[in-house]
Amino acid sequence: MPGIAAPFEAGTIERLAFAADVREGLARRQGKQIPSRYLYDAIGSALFEAITWLPEYGLTAADERLLRRHAVDLAEAATTPSIQGALHVVELGSGTGRKTRHLLEEMGRRRRVLYHAVDVSTLSLARCRLELSGVKGVRVSALPLPYLDGLRRVTSTRRGGSPLVVLFLGSTIGNFQRDEAVGFLREVRALLRGDDLLLLGADLQRDPAALIAAYDDAAGVTAAFDRNVLARINRELEGAFDPRLFEHEARWNAPERRVEMHLVSRQAQTVPVPGAGIVARFFAGESIWTESSCKFDPEEVGRLARRAGFSCDAQWIDPQWPFAETLLRAV
Repeated sequence: MPGIAAPFEAGTIERLAFAADVREGLARRQGKQIPSRYLYDAIGSALFEAITWLPEYGLTAADERLLRRHAVDLAEAATTPSIQGALHVVELGSGTGRKTRHLLEEMGRRRRVLYHAVDVSTLSLARCRLELSGVKGVRVSALPLPYLDGLRRVTSTRRGGSPLVVLFLGSTIGNFQRDEAVGFLREVRALLRGDDLLLLGADLQRDPAALIAAYDDAAGVTAAFDRNVLARINRELEGAFDPRLFEHEARWNAPERRVEMHLVSRQAQTVPVPGAGIVARFFAGESIWTESSCKFDPEEVGRLARRAGFSCDAQWIDPQWPFAETLLRAV
């Protein structure tokens, strides 16, 4: 039956990809790694939402302050009167949509808005629909897809001269290495038309001690978020990890200007993962690299964007936490 076959097939494909990435990442003799996207299952997404409220993690609050403060500027840039049709807004990695509400309310006052929330977490998407369902002038759709797949779905169905705004907030761009970030932005640009807009959030460089605290909070929420990927391997791939035998560690990589999250094995151990077809072996002190968060200077954001085919229309920086929102235009 079509109504049940598609979700089953999508789940199978996702599980196979997870198994392949775990097998490849944990088979390495040096530099074990799990891609950061696997941190964000239902439990991981809920833990990350909790992280955004922590006093050490000022990034999300800065993102939200800028969106609230400059909502009128952004709405005016996106709703040019000479262009007819509904405004399509695509948020890549929408989460619960909490911080985006201010911007959508302002846009909805000016024209009809079709808001497309793209996220791999179905739980976050459900909360997003609930959070934004009452915003006047805005219709919400949820796309449980990876970033580019979701954007491709929207751009392939828009009609005529309908304008489009892509939101990539929260400094998710920092999860890419710098050359990878340019490559990703080029792929986004290839799906857009000239004069489409991209609002890009980026965390800026600051005192490394403050950055480390943001990724290793006193309450241990980030540590639980990080270790959850091991519990996910146990749940989905029949792994035998004991997450308590791994220490969460946040590191500042000065040459690369990034914070790295690692899970460090407290002892020598052997962990079978039948669903990935591997037995992972660790020596005491060996780590699994789970996430990176590159930090930028304000001018660097514009340079990366220009390399990808965008011009910079405006940039706003939060005075309380070094964070920038940069409004880019496809050229």
